[in-house]
Amino acid sequence: MGSMSIFHWLLVLLVIGLLFGTDRLRNMGKDLGIAVRQFKEGLNDNFPSEKEGPHSSDKDNKV
Repeated sequence: MGSMSIFHWLLVLLVIGLLFGTDRLRNMGKDLGIAVRQFKEGLNDNFPSEKEGPHSSDKDNKV
């Protein structure tokens, strides 16, 4: 009784679409996608790439 069926979710999506408009929702989705992509790029920038290997800095620090 407490769970929402597919028809309830469709009604909720319809109301949200009417309130915000499809253009605004599309822009929000686009902005969210850009934010996720930038977040993933930021994570990759913080860690050394696997191509360099774990000991790539040892070449420069020979004693």
